[in-house]
Amino acid sequence: MMLVFLDTEFTDLLDCDLISIGMVSLDGEHSLYLERSDYQADWCSGFVRAAVLPQLGHSSAVDRAELAERLAAWFATLQTGIVVACDNNTDWELLLDAMGEHRPDNLIGCYSLQETMGIAGFHAAAARYHEHAPWHHALHDAQAHRHGWMAVQDYINEPEDE
Repeated sequence: MMLVFLDTEFTDLLDCDLISIGMVSLDGEHSLYLERSDYQADWCSGFVRAAVLPQLGHSSAVDRAELAERLAAWFATLQTGIVVACDNNTDWELLLDAMGEHRPDNLIGCYSLQETMGIAGFHAAAARYHEHAPWHHALHDAQAHRHGWMAVQDYINEPEDE
């Protein structure tokens, strides 16, 4: 199994359209960041306009069709048994929507980070990562999830007292 951390930025919770997507493998060897050129800009909330949009433009933006192709190509480079870990089901749904009919065979499911994020140390590790990388950027937030996950693994894997 291969764990891949996912984060997305999108226009608004009600009028939800993918703006950018970031993913990184647990080992840190594989990452992907894509921005869309054809998202519904008029759907963006005030928060998104202030916190997300100023961070765009650091990579070439792609349209919806090319996004699906690039996602498929990236997943094709990975091993089988991929589980995507994200903090919000919206991220998972936006990934599935972005892939359209081309869901890769090696993608087996989603893991919610909600419970893991409640373990002491997760947020501290994510915040340490964000000291040098802005919040609300899809790849940086996916990386922060990875750092949080790694910080709590010793706690998760400790044997219970008998």
